Amino acid sequence: MSKQRILLVDDHEVVRLGLKALLDRHPQFEVVGEAGTAKEAVDLVGRMHPDVVLMDIRLPGQSGIEACEEVTRNYPDTKVIMLTSYAEDEMLFSAIRAGASGYVLKQIGGEDLVRAIEAVSRGEALLDSAVTQRVFQEVRRAVKEEEASAFANLSTQEKHVLVLVSEGKTNREIAKALFLGEGTVRNYVSSILSKLGVSNRAEAAAYAVEHNLKEYL
Repeated sequence: MSKQRILLVDDHEVVRLGLKALLDRHPQFEVVGEAGTAKEAVDLVGRMHPDVVLMDIRLPGQSGIEACEEVTRNYPDTKVIMLTSYAEDEMLFSAIRAGASGYVLKQIGGEDLVRAIEAVSRGEALLDSAVTQRVFQEVRRAVKEEEASAFANLSTQEKHVLVLVSEGKTNREIAKALFLGEGTVRNYVSSILSKLGVSNRAEAAAYAVEHNLKEYL
């Protein structure tokens, strides 16, 4: 098996020396270069074509996230693991958007870092356990926002009507349940179909179920 070629990027020489000493103990890795700035990192990736870049997020001038985005855009075969001293939500999601394959805290143990590099080398994505829960929370929040926006144009009464439509109720049954006239219900249903951009009650019902309408009443 060929060695994984690693580029170390950190503006602190002591940190780079420590990382290099750690990785040199593992024969499956070869440190092919070091950089102290984002520009140096991008230039070295272009020349050395490493398999993995260990990239500090906070670098002088251009940030590690900007460098990560440039590397992943121009050299897609090179994987980037972002290193940071702090579990900051904004940095975490910026790194993910920039195309980072891994995100780990500098407090990580040596063997855990080795396993992280190995995982990313295999094409896996990896997050430090300290920030994984934050990602899931953000994903859940985004899903909730998307679901809620699916019914943003409906009035409260239209949502109640749609819930009953999704339960297979007829206009007469809906009118009785909501103390409305059948003609009023027909108007509500017509408005709902128009606002949701669907053509019939079945499609409206499927839309309501798919976006969990009952959670927003």
